[in-house]
Amino acid sequence: MNPYHLFKYVPLSLLQGLAHIVAWIVMRMSDASLVRTIGINITLTDLELSELQKQKLTKAIVVNQCLSSVESIKSWAMPPKWSMEQIRDIYNKDILLQGLADPNGMLAIIPHLGTWEMMNAWLNQFGSPTIMYKPVKGKLINEFVLQGRQRLNATLVPTDGSGVKAIFKTLKQGGFSMVLPDHVPEPSGGVIVPFFGVETLTSTLASKLASKTNCALVGVSCIRRSDGQGFDIHCYKFDDQALYSRDSAVSTYALNQAMERMIRPHCSHYMWGYRRFKHLPNLGNPYNSDEKTIAAYVLNKRNSTVELDPPMDLNN
Repeated sequence: MNPYHLFKYVPLSLLQGLAHIVAWIVMRMSDASLVRTIGINITLTDLELSELQKQKLTKAIVVNQCLSSVESIKSWAMPPKWSMEQIRDIYNKDILLQGLADPNGMLAIIPHLGTWEMMNAWLNQFGSPTIMYKPVKGKLINEFVLQGRQRLNATLVPTDGSGVKAIFKTLKQGGFSMVLPDHVPEPSGGVIVPFFGVETLTSTLASKLASKTNCALVGVSCIRRSDGQGFDIHCYKFDDQALYSRDSAVSTYALNQAMERMIRPHCSHYMWGYRRFKHLPNLGNPYNSDEKTIAAYVLNKRNSTVELDPPMDLNN
């Protein structure tokens, strides 16, 4: 038996307690890669926070990221019904149902926000989505994750041209798929557009699928409740016509803006520990740069920025 299946017998509350301990340890490691990455991302997005606010936000992000990790592991170990039972409230479900009824199909936009793995089982109750799957490094963990995904109704396809064709076919037939469009793509699969005010390489996959199929676009997130008792689903209607532009730069920027509106109310639940900004014009990879270089980049960006972004909710 795959040793990861032992997580099936460990209560979620115990796993969450362990996650808090790990987060406490990580926060006390001054050279921790996770903390450094979060710090760079917060600096790049130029939130103009005080040092105390940055520390508070960083701690919340580390805690949420550790919690999401163990919650995802638990969801892979358990049957889909268990994950569905963890969902409490659903906000704007009508938006999702309208999208699913669209004859052109529906593409669920799922950023690295909250515990999206817990949401997979809930979304799969509405049909048989076509989803891309990229093997996880390590044979045992990959087998574990793959088995967890295969228990759902989804059809798993590779993250290559054949997978894109499969999703395109599904949408053309009125079905639905889901994508995480805020990952770092290969240079050939992206364009440079702003994300939280940072000009960075951004995937064009979701935008191209939308422009070619005219499918419905619905943002979906799964956020842990503040009382720790389960999760809430939030649905967002993406209806800006710019999302369907055949100009990849226009549509991808519109999609980034739509995702920002999802993330800002739940800022500390976003995976800021992910190295999202690895390809920046005039800077390259900031995670290999020193503080002075990053500070100079941010100052230059600040001086050239005219449009103000709405505030983030740092406490949610």
